[in-house]
Amino acid sequence: MENSAKLYDIHCPSCGAPAYYDIKSRKYDCRYCGGSVGIDRAVNDRKGFRAIQKKKMNEALKKLDLQKASCTGCGAEVVFENDDAIANCPFCGRSLVRKAYVNADNMPELAIPFMLTLDDAKAALKDWCIKNKRKKEAKEILKQIDDLQGFYLPYELVKGPVDCTASRVENGRVYECGGFVDNVFVNCSNDLDNSLLDGVEPFDLDELKEFDFAYVAGHRVKVGNITGDELEKRIRYEIEDDYEPTVQKVMESKAVYVHVYSPAVVRMPVLLPVYYLNFGSYRAAVNGQTGKVSVRGQKPVYHYIIPWWIKAILSTVAATGIIAAIMLLIGAEKDLVIVAAIALGAFFSIVMLVAYSDNKHDRIRVYDGSKIFTSDPDKKKPSVKPVFFMNLTGRKQPVELKFTSPLRVAQAMAIALLVNFFPAIIALFINGFNFEMLQLGGSAVWLCITVPLTPVILIKYGRIELYDNPWIYTYNDKGKKKRYRKKIEFDFTAKEAALTILKLLFKPPACILVWFCIAAFCCIVYLTAFGFESGY
Repeated sequence: MENSAKLYDIHCPSCGAPAYYDIKSRKYDCRYCGGSVGIDRAVNDRKGFRAIQKKKMNEALKKLDLQKASCTGCGAEVVFENDDAIANCPFCGRSLVRKAYVNADNMPELAIPFMLTLDDAKAALKDWCIKNKRKKEAKEILKQIDDLQGFYLPYELVKGPVDCTASRVENGRVYECGGFVDNVFVNCSNDLDNSLLDGVEPFDLDELKEFDFAYVAGHRVKVGNITGDELEKRIRYEIEDDYEPTVQKVMESKAVYVHVYSPAVVRMPVLLPVYYLNFGSYRAAVNGQTGKVSVRGQKPVYHYIIPWWIKAILSTVAATGIIAAIMLLIGAEKDLVIVAAIALGAFFSIVMLVAYSDNKHDRIRVYDGSKIFTSDPDKKKPSVKPVFFMNLTGRKQPVELKFTSPLRVAQAMAIALLVNFFPAIIALFINGFNFEMLQLGGSAVWLCITVPLTPVILIKYGRIELYDNPWIYTYNDKGKKKRYRKKIEFDFTAKEAALTILKLLFKPPACILVWFCIAAFCCIVYLTAFGFESGY
């Protein structure tokens, strides 16, 4: 028999060694001879393997007497030996109806054999129940543990390159990323709990074998019953779920959209060994190879997406509360604080509603599901992190995106402080940095304008600008990271800029307003630098 590793690897056409996909270069590279394998060739090679294996299975079926039973309740189909009596559906409890002789199209070409006996699986599940004896699920499952049954369950083994788009729910800008699906298993049955079965992963692919009907002896085989379109959707959803944590981390938000395109992945139907228990609303599964236990929780879990207008209200309350607290700390009268809070609340409500109004498409949404308990939560199915790409200097390049960082937050705060204390900074230069002479009261008019505008600046810079203009890092041939800085191109020349300034300064009626503002600012700076008494 062919070496097990070769059943799911992509191989170099030159030397036959395994080829590994490079996400950044988007091709399979051979680490032995330096050759490469195109994506299309990798897909076609797997199709050839599947055709050969299907022919083998049709020949083997002529020597066997296998039948299948169809459940009148959930529609589940189970393959079993002719002398194996099945009375009730193990997935919903209803009666099973015998059907015609099974054919090769019902059976995947690959399988991982059972490594645990039924007694081993019961012991693993019982051990989980004892360790989690305070959970209601453990108490009920312990009573029904003898109903645990072993099945080969239908999956698609998916491997290959994928392209994705990613964005925050609250913002329309879309970023492009790509990755590699490294041996993801997708459940091919509508009547099984996909999240529960995800909990028993990972499986050890070193034990993957070409399917042989001898594996059916002693175990039943669940037949896949989803359509091709449904399978395509499930593959996308599975990959999106795998990529979501990485995208959330990069986007700095739990509310993200991830959409996967996977036309170039290699798909191989495979049977996986699972012990399954189903009664009432309780579900439990045990990995028939590793013994990992997965149990579905009874209490539903909810995830909420907050709409734009609630965010605006919360931001308004926060901004108004902060300024009111500052006023109280510096000794302002309570009546003045109340009046100021009302006025600022009205002002901030308009500002925040405008700032968040680009998210009008968003509504309150609730995602519900069930928590999955496992015997080894640290052991998870493998996942390759996606890489983001951007068109830079006329070509698509792998990049690293940084939105919020300590430096960018410091820049936003520095801009806000600079705007508020700009007259005071200039005043210090004028009075020779005499802090005792400095009178902040001279900047009262300026502060009355800039303090309410500070939240606007912070929202604009800290929420919109940071997300629309992330810091971009590229990599050179040696893998060294360097920040990419786009060259700023102005739509006007220095001469045009000079003419515009001269018009503002000397062409009426605009120049009257400009000179008034300049005079007012100079007065504010002088009063801040030397105080009111110096004017007499």
